[in-house]
Amino acid sequence: MPSRKIKSQKAIEKIAAKHHMARKKIVFTNGCFDILHAGHVDYLEKAHKLGDILIVGLNSDTSVLKIKGKNRPIIKQFDRAQLLAALECVDYVTIFNQKTPESLIRKIKPHLLIKGADWKPSSVIGKDFVESYKGKVATIPLLKGRSTSAIIKKIQHGKKSL
Repeated sequence: MPSRKIKSQKAIEKIAAKHHMARKKIVFTNGCFDILHAGHVDYLEKAHKLGDILIVGLNSDTSVLKIKGKNRPIIKQFDRAQLLAALECVDYVTIFNQKTPESLIRKIKPHLLIKGADWKPSSVIGKDFVESYKGKVATIPLLKGRSTSAIIKKIQHGKKSL
């Protein structure tokens, strides 16, 4: 059964518009979130604290394949969406097929666009658009040593823990 938090892009656009009218601060982030781990949870909890509503744009399986290569994603998009939606800090999840979330950001018009600190704020996709209406772009420090790539390497090399 799909979570009530998982929405189509058309539905998320309407939801965002309602929250704008109610003067709620919308925070948006996006990513693959393949093999959900403590680093993801920490990042999303911190992002949620920066506003009233946290919307997560989830890269579709097709999009992850384009970005990460032929062996990814490990977890299929609907399972990844369900895991994200189960987190208390995530208000809505929407899946996008494009390589970047630019068109989704334009639909949502978040007050705050968040990425991990592995991104330079100047290179965050959607930055110019968000700043054009006085929205903000920020990065959040990541937990050291927590990444999907590290988990995959650990499994490949038979290590017991990260």
